Amino acid sequence: MIGFGPHLMLDGYGCDKKKLQDLNLIYRILDELPSKIGMTKIMPPYVFKYSGLKPEDWGLSGFVLIAESHISIHTFPEKSFVSVDIFSCKSFDLEYSADYMKQVFGMAKVECNVLDRGTEFPKDLNGASRMVRAERRRVARPAVPRLA
Repeated sequence: MIGFGPHLMLDGYGCDKKKLQDLNLIYRILDELPSKIGMTKIMPPYVFKYSGLKPEDWGLSGFVLIAESHISIHTFPEKSFVSVDIFSCKSFDLEYSADYMKQVFGMAKVECNVLDRGTEFPKDLNGASRMVRAERRRVARPAVPRLA
């Protein structure tokens, strides 16, 4: 098996400003979402308030490390915007995760992107070794002469 895993990136516009300012809500999402999508939380979530150089750039940022990678949320209440990343070495329900975030933040518009990260990452070293050996055998085969 090759490939590290999916990276879901959501950018939500027109979000509920009160939800974007709710530190406890962000914490609760990060605390509960891993188990909802079959992930393993390895630390409690960490959420903090950020004050930008411009007053309207303030917001909350939070993340939780999971055994499979991480989940992060960055809010910008004055701009009704949220950015969410869910990155995992394990497959998860992308549609559920996106719908959950859309609902919880009341997103009016969403940009959703999914990357397949580490497409050549060998998850199964024995399987990867077999694939490499087979490819080397294929390349090393002598060319069959053509008949004229």
